[in-house]
Amino acid sequence: MPQGRIKKLVADRGFGFVEGDRRDIFFHHSDVEGVSFDELQEGQVLEYEVGQGPKGPRATNVRLAVQTT
Repeated sequence: MPQGRIKKLVADRGFGFVEGDRRDIFFHHSDVEGVSFDELQEGQVLEYEVGQGPKGPRATNVRLAVQTT
């Protein structure tokens, strides 16, 4: 499953972008699982699947990555 850091959040519009392996990818608040969109912060690591949106690729099934220490 791909992982990436949250590059930008546009909280008032309910979407953001994740720095992916090859490019930045869009995600919508409705695709966030396990945590409220309002709890997300730029720089956090997410896991996601890549789907197809109306304007191109988008992250789906977005959730915070489990950090092991």
